[in-house]
Amino acid sequence: MAYTALYRKFRPQRFDDVSGQEHIVTTLKNQINTGRMGHAYLFCGTRGTGKTTIAKIFARAVNCESPVDGSPCGECPTCRSIAEGKSLNVVEIDAASNNSVENVRQIIEEVAYPPVEGRYKVYIMDEAHMLTEGARNALLKTLEEPPSYVIFILATTEVHRIPITIMSRCQRYDFKRIAIDVIAARMKQLTDEEGIEVEEKALKYVAKAADGSMRDGLSLLDQCIAFEFGHKLTYEKVLDILGAVDTSVFERFLDQLLADDVKGSMALIEEVVMQGRELSQFVSDFIWHLRNLMLLKNSDDGDMENLLNVSAERLETMKVQAAKIDMNTIFRYIDVFSELSSRMKFSAQKRITLEMYVIRLLRPQMDTDNEALLERVRRLEKLSEKIERGEIALSTAAVPKAAPAAENPAEKVQLTRAVPEDIQRVVREWPVIVGKTDNMYRPIMKQAELSMGENEKLLICLPDSAPDSMIRDEEIRQHVSDIINEHIEKDVPMEFRKYSATRNFGEQYADLKKILHVEYLEEE
Repeated sequence: MAYTALYRKFRPQRFDDVSGQEHIVTTLKNQINTGRMGHAYLFCGTRGTGKTTIAKIFARAVNCESPVDGSPCGECPTCRSIAEGKSLNVVEIDAASNNSVENVRQIIEEVAYPPVEGRYKVYIMDEAHMLTEGARNALLKTLEEPPSYVIFILATTEVHRIPITIMSRCQRYDFKRIAIDVIAARMKQLTDEEGIEVEEKALKYVAKAADGSMRDGLSLLDQCIAFEFGHKLTYEKVLDILGAVDTSVFERFLDQLLADDVKGSMALIEEVVMQGRELSQFVSDFIWHLRNLMLLKNSDDGDMENLLNVSAERLETMKVQAAKIDMNTIFRYIDVFSELSSRMKFSAQKRITLEMYVIRLLRPQMDTDNEALLERVRRLEKLSEKIERGEIALSTAAVPKAAPAAENPAEKVQLTRAVPEDIQRVVREWPVIVGKTDNMYRPIMKQAELSMGENEKLLICLPDSAPDSMIRDEEIRQHVSDIINEHIEKDVPMEFRKYSATRNFGEQYADLKKILHVEYLEEE
């Protein structure tokens, strides 16, 4: 006999077998017990949380000849016929592939005929958000006033795509993500029934990887059992199979980040890669580790073991690490790695992308955004505190040489050399140059300020209200460059930048207009 997947073999047959959706189960059971069933239901929630399962149980329960506390008995001919898929009273429709007006009209025609056996015809429509606009409109009238013997159950993972006209005709039930402990307990029950020996720690990790989906959890467990069939399934084996890493790696990784250890961080990434781990999963798990530290630092409750879902020994290790890091750094790391996680989904070179983000994180001087600048300020403050405490002795040999003036374009450029005559001429005759630009760009160019970067490059600084296309578009850059070069009859290297219009320009860049004492009296 062919093997049946765990999530199919142990699909709940009664309401009492459903895990994690007690608020929905209780409501539906009370409706069945009192005979106050609705004519249309909308089940919405993430995948694998029990929408279709509860819909099937409900379909059997309303037709059952002798229901038990609102649940189907499972023994009567009607229950058995529905469970085996032979009943004409329960119709399952995949709206992803049956989403046309013709499909809905066929349903409407069938609705006109009462059930041959049982009391209700139940239509279970999965992925209801996939119906076309025409199909939805065709269904509206029937959905609002169906015959007394018809019940519609619409299931969807994307409720925001369901029109309000359909929502208003249905009783809406939101299926929650299932808690890790609930998934783990269900998996423990199933492995015991199957006679499979599994470590509790391994089940916890599989449940966590399921991300709130019972079906995903059972599918992952099926995969792990198949790999280790006949042997005890351990935590280490689960890590191997799912491409995950041991949690101690995240502690080492964070310590290296806090120590600005680029070489050590790259070596750890190399270690993870050589072990065959999935880098996307590594980043996701590291974000989870940062989340635990964030909660640990913001909780006055001493009992955090259950909330963080970690052992007492690991909790003590995390407390030590949490003491080393401040909240602002945690927030910055979470922001950076969350952005990285999204980008890695579409990256062909995940390792290079990860390494690039780590280096950017450890070298904030390479970034010009506000978070990077704040990180640099925090590092200077820490350095100042160490100097005040005498932990670092200053000497002329220890003081690093000043970096080049234009190393960070977001900071004011300190000019230590004369402004070239070509750039001086551009500054003095800027209104004339702006007057030659295309009418489309002229209003923005009038707001531009001029500065100078490395290698005597002219910086044309536009206010932050300017469209991003003005900065990136090569055609616009070439247009302005051609006008400048033609005006002064020389080739002037130039680059577009942005500046904050709410702050003094001279605080952000070297203001050539002030340095050269140039004033624009009138526009030409």
